[in-house]
Amino acid sequence: MVAIDRRVGYIFIAFLSLLAVAVARAVYLGVVRAPSLQQAAVSQQVTTVPIPATRGAITDRNGVQLALSESAADVIADPYLIKRNHPTVMAQTMAPLLHMPVLKVLAAITKAHTGYVVVAHEVAPAAAQAILALKFDGKPINGVTSVPDVKRVYPRDFTAGQVIGGVHSSGAGDAGLEYQYNSVLSGTAGERRIVNDAVHQPISIDEVRPMQSGKTLQLTLDAGLQNEVEQVLAGVGEQYQPRAATAIAMNPDTGAILALANWPRVNANDPNAVRSLDDRDHAVADSYEPGSTFKAITVAGALQDGVVTPNTPFDIPPELQVADRRISDAETHGYETLTTADILKVSSNIGADLIGMRDTAPRFNYWVRRFGFGSTTGSDIPGEQTGIVLKPSQYSGSSMGNLPMGQGESVTPIQMATAYSAIANGGILRRPHIVQAIGGKPQPVPAGHRIVSANTAAEVRDMLRGVLADGGTASGAAIRGFDLAGKTGTANVVVDGKYSSSEYIASFIGMVPASAPKLVVAVMVDEPQGSIYGGSVAAPAFQKIVGWAVPHFGISPN
Repeated sequence: MVAIDRRVGYIFIAFLSLLAVAVARAVYLGVVRAPSLQQAAVSQQVTTVPIPATRGAITDRNGVQLALSESAADVIADPYLIKRNHPTVMAQTMAPLLHMPVLKVLAAITKAHTGYVVVAHEVAPAAAQAILALKFDGKPINGVTSVPDVKRVYPRDFTAGQVIGGVHSSGAGDAGLEYQYNSVLSGTAGERRIVNDAVHQPISIDEVRPMQSGKTLQLTLDAGLQNEVEQVLAGVGEQYQPRAATAIAMNPDTGAILALANWPRVNANDPNAVRSLDDRDHAVADSYEPGSTFKAITVAGALQDGVVTPNTPFDIPPELQVADRRISDAETHGYETLTTADILKVSSNIGADLIGMRDTAPRFNYWVRRFGFGSTTGSDIPGEQTGIVLKPSQYSGSSMGNLPMGQGESVTPIQMATAYSAIANGGILRRPHIVQAIGGKPQPVPAGHRIVSANTAAEVRDMLRGVLADGGTASGAAIRGFDLAGKTGTANVVVDGKYSSSEYIASFIGMVPASAPKLVVAVMVDEPQGSIYGGSVAAPAFQKIVGWAVPHFGISPN
């Protein structure tokens, strides 16, 4: 009996000991470890998912979409879970839906030492849903999920590719206007809270913070004209195989850029196919010596200073000695007399130098800078360069033998188009711009400032008519019934500090109608093969662009 009581006592003591351990454990878990365990439970049952912001659209002036965002998804895999199933079969089933090689999918979903792998970015929502709906051995797929994402799409592929730019895989802008206006376009991501049950099925979804879409960026570009200009440049590229080409169309009264095209074209939907040269916006990023198109600037300054008139005669020798340089014209000639207007019409180098010398070096320098050269135009296009303009203290004895005719200074295409727009609009230099509205709010038109009188601008325009008339350097670019004015340019490219005898830049800048221009078009072709002259390479491109544009914008014949 005593032995039995002793055994019962032992059992009771053991029971009390176990109970004490259980109570201590409960207290430890319920009090000491409670916060961490509660957090662990929440982390397993509650998931916070970011809601990517829908990036704002980019449109042309009429609302034609040039860039937009579409819903997408990232497909995520957990290799720890997948390895327990049938990874090879899963990869073979998923690969067609993802448009990926089977081996690449298999490598992702079986990646060692990780429980999180992004199998594919920016998957179409329908494809992502199809993957999540897959079953193996009659059971729902385990170890694969999706996260909401947004895909940037460019509906017109090539249209204004270098201007619009593109985005990183993260969704942030990395080039062009996408980069310049990233803060406006990007919006603000939201946050979603998902509560899951024991088998990881969602039982409640709450939007903790709403997503805010980015603002729409409306451009001044006209999609129809932009497409036409790009087609024209493609023809120039096919015919002359240049290094590059660019064209700008502007409204001279406002500075609005109606078209800005580059060749070779860039498909914004296929950034991996872009060469480093192709993705440059040549209109703002490239500097070149303008050649004879700069003569209009030389003449405008001399007219404004009153040292010449359109009818001032100049004795033009066969050659002009300036310090150690011999200046000649493109066409060999004897002694002749040309007026200021004739000098522009036939593009006489000697005549331009004589005009510049009569105006004097300090005044010539003043007008170069007055027209905006040597500094950026202040446009809202990213990547704009300043060009190179010498200070008078840097002039050599021969500088006035090459500067007035467009050699020895470098400019950008956008600077030249802006300067000619000042001649076109009656003497007001305006900052060019390409953004018309942000989030539906019109942007103010940049104010301009007068640089020459309306009379001087009108006289220059009248003289530039002669360039497209019989005997002018671009007579073949005239359009019957329309009042055109413009100037050709053919400039040697500087190679290793010397002017090349085989590489040139051909250009033409013109306006319509000459009496009161509504459109300025500049075309620059870098190193064309075969023909090299602005009158034969760039002027016909100008003619095609203007020929399409005048009915499009309702510009009447004479």
